[in-house]
Amino acid sequence: MADETTQADWITIDERFCGPPRSGNGGYVCGRVAAGLGDGAVVRLKAPPPIGRPLRLETTAASARLFDGEAIVAEAKRGAVELAVAPAPTLAQAEQASTRYLGFEEHNFPTCFVCGPARAVGDGLRIFPGELGIDGTARLAATWTPDASLVDETGRVRPEFVWAALDCPGAFTRYPLPEGAALVLGELAVEAPLRPRAGEPCLLTAWSLGDEGRRRHAGTALFDRDGRLLARARAVWVEVPAQAFR
Repeated sequence: MADETTQADWITIDERFCGPPRSGNGGYVCGRVAAGLGDGAVVRLKAPPPIGRPLRLETTAASARLFDGEAIVAEAKRGAVELAVAPAPTLAQAEQASTRYLGFEEHNFPTCFVCGPARAVGDGLRIFPGELGIDGTARLAATWTPDASLVDETGRVRPEFVWAALDCPGAFTRYPLPEGAALVLGELAVEAPLRPRAGEPCLLTAWSLGDEGRRRHAGTALFDRDGRLLARARAVWVEVPAQAFR
């Protein structure tokens, strides 16, 4: 039973915000869970976030948990993101990188809200990270222009959509995947002190931070069109059989 220091609420993940077809996009859900913790949080997903039914969100000053019935879907805590970020490429370089998006040819979840090529403009975020190829590293880059459906009453992109944008690019640092494999988000840590406005072109970068068994570590960063850093994230991805989502 929640005590007096715990705020309880109910949230429902709309079908629009899917990752795999029957569960929520990991970054979006993590952003919803972390909403009451201020800037700088780490969220660990414990189960695929279900779509279309009420989930109980319990938040204290320092942590949060999302429940589906009695099962824990996600746990969050405050935390800084210790991550060095290389300077941004130009917007033109990021646009060119997106033409090399491997998800156009191989994608386990083509209707993903963030990176799905099957999503229409104004529906999905349509973030397509491809190899940058400008500095001798394996960084990826993509462009993103948020639409008006993503902003809050201040006119800036809502935090959960910043979390979503920082999510999927990290997975594509591991592409092409082994045959029969898929990647699902296990943990996401985000600091987003600045948020863009609708209609403002942005760019993202992503890079590998190494492997640990089936765990794939990645960094991502969000910049404005002039290269100013807006947000950064560290992610842990887990390699699983793709068949589990079909």
